[in-house]
Amino acid sequence: MLAASASFCENPEGSLLPMLGDGLEEVVPMAVTRNDNAGGQWATGGKDGRKDGNAHMTQEKWGQLRQRLLKTIGQNNYKTWIEPLEFREIEDGVATFDVPTNFLGNYVSQNFSDLILHELKAEDGSIRRITFKVPANSQGKPKLKTAPAQSNSDGPAAPLDHRFTFDSFVVGKPNELAHAAAKRVAEGGPVTFNPLFLYGGVGLGKTHLMHAIAWELQARSPNLNVLYLSAEQFMYRFVQALRDRKMMDFKSIFRSVDVLMVDDVQFIAGKDSTQEEFFHTFNALVDQNKQIIISADRAPGEIKDLEERVKSRLQCGLVVDLHPTDYELRLGILQSKVEQQRINYPEVKLSDGVLEFLALRISTNVRVLEGALVRLFAFASLVGREITMELTQDCLADVLRASERKITVEEIQRKVSEHYNIRLSDMIGPKRLRSYARPRQVAMYLAKHMTSRSLPEIGRRFGGRDHTTVMHGVRRIEELKAQDGQIAEDLELLRRALEA
Repeated sequence: MLAASASFCENPEGSLLPMLGDGLEEVVPMAVTRNDNAGGQWATGGKDGRKDGNAHMTQEKWGQLRQRLLKTIGQNNYKTWIEPLEFREIEDGVATFDVPTNFLGNYVSQNFSDLILHELKAEDGSIRRITFKVPANSQGKPKLKTAPAQSNSDGPAAPLDHRFTFDSFVVGKPNELAHAAAKRVAEGGPVTFNPLFLYGGVGLGKTHLMHAIAWELQARSPNLNVLYLSAEQFMYRFVQALRDRKMMDFKSIFRSVDVLMVDDVQFIAGKDSTQEEFFHTFNALVDQNKQIIISADRAPGEIKDLEERVKSRLQCGLVVDLHPTDYELRLGILQSKVEQQRINYPEVKLSDGVLEFLALRISTNVRVLEGALVRLFAFASLVGREITMELTQDCLADVLRASERKITVEEIQRKVSEHYNIRLSDMIGPKRLRSYARPRQVAMYLAKHMTSRSLPEIGRRFGGRDHTTVMHGVRRIEELKAQDGQIAEDLELLRRALEA
């Protein structure tokens, strides 16, 4: 690949930067040569006389010069802008430095080049200008920011949780598309969809997938500059940069990454200045063909107080929904977590049926489900008892009460009538047309399985029908569910809508 070059002079003849002013005498072009008697000084000679052995001497003097710059510009500016510079050579009166990005080279040229040139001229009067270049092998060099897995309190990246990997993510029907998309992005390679937008309710695995992507990218490409943080941290860093007048530092950090990952982006809604900076950062990275991964608790178009232009950008890639967990997925998660708990509590025994009971009763939040299992094992270990159904109900009484289904028969009736596009009065009325009878039976089936109401109570809410009519309707839907894929799909969609 050809080296990208950022040369900062007025014209090809090598005139000085505008900020240096006029009045400097013209110097005959010279080149660096090896001078064994120079005692470590910057040595100059004819162009044809330059030798490779000079590199050690110049690097030594560059190190001394950097220490003087540190005292002049301060620790923060030095670490951000001067430390990444690597001295390459002096040739024809031009000092060349390698920089990791053109952005950094441009910023140093505009803000520190006169100071650097002044220090260089103090060592070697033949140096009349400086230039910055991105070397051809820059991809193999370390980036300015460390990988996000390394916790750095001074950097913008949030620490990653070692538990959140693809190996520990339990895949089921509600999250299989999100998992597949996350795996595709984590494999690296060409950017196929940008951004990847993951959304879903609390405790459904968004953050887990975000961390897993970051871990996988780091493992595959250690030199890749991956930046993971929450939207709240992005906003905090932005405000801090404004307060400290370090917006160029902020822009450099966020616009020089290879992969930007922002969790819970809904928190920037209503913050106009933060949204504007996020918008420009987003555009800058997309223009560079860098990968962006975003998560939120709802789809982009449903985030209130989010600017339309930001919504539009977030919707231009792949938007994936993590659906509420079903019984099978919750059971799979519990079985996976039990193996981990048995490492910590090998002496604790678990009775049959407990996991199935938890998967059935705690249906809204995976974090609550995992927390309940942790509490059970810890309690059983402390009291020296087996985890039985009785112990589970005593230990988790508060969790089970909070997780009780609060869905009403009336809510089910409304959802079903909306789904089948019929009037609620027709569904619960006396009409026996198939277009009304089938939705009525679906609603009875859902009321039987999703509420604690008895069959007679359900019948009364369906126009005063007898409990035997409800039993017939439930049995009929159970039969159709096994035979008709459309009925099974309708039931699943309605169940998700009611549990959401």
